Amino acid sequence: MKVRLLRTYGDGKFVEEEWTKPEPTDDEIEVKAVMTGVCRSDIDMMMGKFPMLPAHMSGHEGLGIVTKVGNQIINVKEGDYVATRGEPAYADYYNVRVREFVVVPSDEPKYILEPVACGINIIKQNSTLIQSKAYDTSKCLIIGSGFLAWVAYNTLKLDFYKFGTIEVWGNSNQELWSSENVLVEKPSYEKYDVIIDIREHTEVLKRKLLAPQGIWIIAAEKEPITTTFSELLWNANTIAMPSPRHHRFYDAMYEAKVWVKTNNLNVDTFWSKCYNRNTEWQQAFEDGLNRPEGYSRGYIKWD
Repeated sequence: MKVRLLRTYGDGKFVEEEWTKPEPTDDEIEVKAVMTGVCRSDIDMMMGKFPMLPAHMSGHEGLGIVTKVGNQIINVKEGDYVATRGEPAYADYYNVRVREFVVVPSDEPKYILEPVACGINIIKQNSTLIQSKAYDTSKCLIIGSGFLAWVAYNTLKLDFYKFGTIEVWGNSNQELWSSENVLVEKPSYEKYDVIIDIREHTEVLKRKLLAPQGIWIIAAEKEPITTTFSELLWNANTIAMPSPRHHRFYDAMYEAKVWVKTNNLNVDTFWSKCYNRNTEWQQAFEDGLNRPEGYSRGYIKWD
């Protein structure tokens, strides 16, 4: 099938191309795009700051309608709405593998679940490690105060992790945290048992923030680290790196659906800007780069 596809070559823009979509295999579904979120990693790739991906991996924050179902796929049918983390969600139609989609109730933007699942997965993928440190006197530091940090923090609450102290080190998106007394301008303690790092991982090393036998979860792609890791080795620290490529990410997608549906996670205000696929798609990427006032997260909507 010939379809339209939005992709970038890392030269500061996205372009529209024709792409030949293969037929879905027995363990895939075919999806007609309804909405696709504009991810920060897409913008970084557009600006040459993120490794280039092939055409068939352009866009991953998908929401669409099922148009074909492979013979090995169960519990989904044509006409269902699905949230996807498969690619390319910037195409009119695309294929999604088993365990890379969840059926959702409607085509509301709050069911663009992949970015929500990313925040949940930071905790879920490392649940055993985090739980081993969650006790009344332990200290947890979340570095970053954006969308992913908010979801990760709420996952800790919803999953009943009992830390003595949780701090969120950041000064942006203060309206997100208005009901929580956790934002700090700088860390209050010298050492933390768990650090969930979604912003500046070099600060963990510079400030020596990790306690002996502490856990450092790196969930950001920032500046390179230059270190011998000798102090981390001496202190028996553990480093974990959660990723949407992990086999448990499907569980985070499913959890995201349940929590959004039941309003345990209210993400309605995050999708602040909708762009028409036919007339405004270029503006979607421009705003994703320049982030005008009031912009939180944008998505492209197919007619």
